[in-house]
Amino acid sequence: MSPLDNDSPDSDAGGSTPGQSLAVTAEVLYLANLLLLPGLAFFILLAAWHKRRNSAPALARCHLRQTLAASLWAGALLVIANAAIILLGGYHQPSTWVIAILYFTMFHSTFVLLGVLGLAKAMAGREFVYPLIGRRCDD
Repeated sequence: MSPLDNDSPDSDAGGSTPGQSLAVTAEVLYLANLLLLPGLAFFILLAAWHKRRNSAPALARCHLRQTLAASLWAGALLVIANAAIILLGGYHQPSTWVIAILYFTMFHSTFVLLGVLGLAKAMAGREFVYPLIGRRCDD
């Protein structure tokens, strides 16, 4: 018997949870926004949230809200990092690399890691609240 089988009564895995596919899609779009298609994936995620924010099952609503909030935080921190680079002398200064490396090491990689964790939770049919920036999903 495989641990992926859905034979145990307390297991949520296997796609049986309402809204699970939309939750997985939200997490994939979030990761695509960070890693593959920045901007485009965000607008698709935003459109999905706008269209389904009231009609989606609770699991999907939770993941849509979490990924949208995390995307907005990631974008805001990227703007802050660029503002710091400009304020410290522009893109031709040595401090540019320090700020860029710190940003990618501390923030971007953390958002990616949390996105992977959120994707795993969505695939398991469970809610996920992003630490520090997420709100509880007790609608």
